[in-house]
Amino acid sequence: MGKPITHRDILEKFGARLQKVRKEKRISQEELAARLSMHRTYVGMIERGERNPTIRTLYKIAKALKVNASELLPF
Repeated sequence: MGKPITHRDILEKFGARLQKVRKEKRISQEELAARLSMHRTYVGMIERGERNPTIRTLYKIAKALKVNASELLPF
């Protein structure tokens, strides 16, 4: 068996997935933050795996990016 997946690993993988989807949609961190009524630094912290967004935030992010929440989770 390989190395167990840590909480930090999950946050970093989610952040990388969020950044990839955001960039594919050609949306800046600033624009995404504005759509979410959040500060840009918070979006950056999520993308770097420094923050653990709530399920409600995940839903808001998916809605702002016009994707299903499930598209942000497979990693």
